Amino acid sequence: MDGHAMDQSSYHYDVMRRAIDLIDRAEQPMSLEEIAAAMHMSPGHFQRLFSAWAGVSPKRYQQYLALGHAKALLRDRRAVLDVAQEVGLSGPSRLHDLFVRWEAMTPGEFARGGEGVAIRAGRFETPFGPAVAMATDQGLCGLGFAAEQGEAAVRADLAARWPGAAVTEDPQAVRPWVEAAFAGGGRPRLHLVGAPFQIKVWEALLTIPPGHVATYGEIARAIGHPKAVRAVGTAVGRNPVSWLIPCHRALRTTGALGGYHWGLPVKRAMLAWEAARADSGEPERGAA
Repeated sequence: MDGHAMDQSSYHYDVMRRAIDLIDRAEQPMSLEEIAAAMHMSPGHFQRLFSAWAGVSPKRYQQYLALGHAKALLRDRRAVLDVAQEVGLSGPSRLHDLFVRWEAMTPGEFARGGEGVAIRAGRFETPFGPAVAMATDQGLCGLGFAAEQGEAAVRADLAARWPGAAVTEDPQAVRPWVEAAFAGGGRPRLHLVGAPFQIKVWEALLTIPPGHVATYGEIARAIGHPKAVRAVGTAVGRNPVSWLIPCHRALRTTGALGGYHWGLPVKRAMLAWEAARADSGEPERGAA
């Protein structure tokens, strides 16, 4: 997806986000004509914009956006994480290489907080609204969504993961990594910073296919720490490269969405977007 396409997709997300707010406030399902009128658009124009983003019609998308949809995903699309144990979670296995190429900082680098590492940053439009991306020479080291929190808060959050690094504004240097993340068909490169336990959790997340979900407890069992459910939840929330490491696919055992570091509306949109495209047979751009 080139820069223009990403900008268009972000515009579609903004339309969708306002429509979601409208759908959520409604006491019963809304017709296409009702939603379009509230958005000050013709039904045809709104349907084209919405379908370009979601891959399905607004009427169909309401089914995926329903608050009970997460429970349905948990019932019907629960990922089997036993494969994670079979391939091992001690390093970047062949399974993970199917989706992304990544490397983690050495323990020494982690202890030094990335001291001496040069990081470039930029703001980008994505299918889920504005995002801040950061990258080292090895690949993306941070990706956070700003629709709910604002750009300044996301920048500060991502930069704090690398307290010893020098961060400079250079969107053009980061853009190829971001376009690879959302274009699909390629294998974006990631450079992760985290404690060993966090790295294991993030590896487990990489084994959850698009359109599927797993519970925090299942992730805990997959990494060999079945009683560490709360610690797993914390590690999921500390995922530095959202979307590519799909922390939005982790749910509570009850089917509740749980938290999402960049805001629950973004998580709901991601889950609905992926489920809709999985059912329509359209590939998810950039999804790990």
